[in-house]
Amino acid sequence: MTQQTTRRDKEDEHWMLQALLHAEKAALIGEIPVGAVLIDQNGLLAAAGNSPISHQDPTAHAEILVMRSAAERLRNYRLPGTTLYVTLEPCIMCMGAMVHARIDRLVYGAADPKTGAAASVYAIGTDGCLNHRIEISRGILAEQCSALLKTFFKARRKESKLRT
Repeated sequence: MTQQTTRRDKEDEHWMLQALLHAEKAALIGEIPVGAVLIDQNGLLAAAGNSPISHQDPTAHAEILVMRSAAERLRNYRLPGTTLYVTLEPCIMCMGAMVHARIDRLVYGAADPKTGAAASVYAIGTDGCLNHRIEISRGILAEQCSALLKTFFKARRKESKLRT
């Protein structure tokens, strides 16, 4: 492992921990605990947790919210030179938005074997079918990201059983 690889791994873990904080905040308000941060060479551009329920917006995934915020901040709908960190492998909608925004790199924690569109079910951004390619790193702090989701859904199932 080179010094540059080690530095990148540490940076990936740092930003994924930030995404996890936003996922935890989302869980506290009853949202599926997914968090995202978007950075560029100068640092943090935007951070958010999932909020489709609280925003009453089916597109209010953490990834979409950070892209919207960063685009507004930079006054540009294109976000080249950026890296998006997210705790769960993105869905089709989010991957499509990343392609359109020209995100350079995606780093995610837990895989989503049912709807993951970066590698698990689809390979949007790396399959060569679109006009932009995204570098993808996966499995960063995957155990912590996965544990947060499992704990959330276990509690939700328990609540559901208590109501019936």
